This record gives sequence, C-alpha cells and structure tokens, in this order.
Amino acid sequence: MTRTVFCEYEQRETEGLEFTPYSGELGKRIFDHIGKSAWAAWLAHQTMLINENRLSPRDPQHRAFLEERMRKFLFEGHTEKPAGYTVPETE
Repeated sequence: MTRTVFCEYEQRETEGLEFTPYSGELGKRIFDHIGKSAWAAWLAHQTMLINENRLSPRDPQHRAFLEERMRKFLFEGHTEKPAGYTVPETE
C-alpha cells in the first residue's frame, strides 16, 4: 500500500515519498509533508537553477543557496526563475 501525505506544495492529499530525500530536520519535513510529484517538480527546478547559475553541488555556498531555494519552492510557493532565463524552444 502506498503512503499518502497532505502535500504542502500541491495543497492536496497525494502519494508520499518512499524515503527521506534530504538529511536533517528539513528532510523529515519534506518526507512528512511533500508528495512525489512535488519532489519531482523541485528536482527539475533545482536542475534549472544549477545549470542557469552555474552552481556546483560540491561548493558549500552553492549547497546553502539550493537548500534555501528548496525551502522556498516547496513550502512558500516561490518558484522564480533566474534573471534572464528563457524557456527552451521545442522542435
């Protein structure tokens, strides 16, 4: 049986994550209050942030930036794109 949570990002009952995706208290909060599709949306947004801002996940300052953005994205609804970002055209 799948686990369900009330997803704070989507504001609805949805399928929960299968494991804690992040360490510490933030990881527990994500596991308890974020659904699979919201987590997938964050991963896509994070990839865009890393690429557009040329971030390195190995750099502690960049990791702190990404963690702050993750909190804002998942729990506060802030999904702003980097300055100058344009959506890639599809063929």
